Amino acid sequence: VQLQASGGGLVQAGGSLRLSCVASGIIFSANGMGWYRQSPGKQRELVAIFTTGGSTTYADSVKGRFTISRDNAKNTVYLQMDSLKSEDTGVYYCNVWPAIRAYWGQGTQVTVSS
Repeated sequence: VQLQASGGGLVQAGGSLRLSCVASGIIFSANGMGWYRQSPGKQRELVAIFTTGGSTTYADSVKGRFTISRDNAKNTVYLQMDSLKSEDTGVYYCNVWPAIRAYWGQGTQVTVSS
């Protein structure tokens, strides 16, 4: 199984980024997918979920600013991040939901400068 996240970078506060994650080795459409992040000095946390039934859930800290979507034909899940804040800085990972430890990839670094 490979979950390859990309799209991170350095952005000013208030800016936007779009992350992508391509999955291989799983039946993508049969899995809920999630975006997770690990900020400096903190434990990894769940940011957003897109279930197989089409529902989405967001951490309170990103509600109204982040949007998760998925394209089952491309085995890809996206995270559109708008109105970025310095506290959004961290390494962003995708995984199935609920997460499976063995599926963690390298993640993609997002740095928001204030």
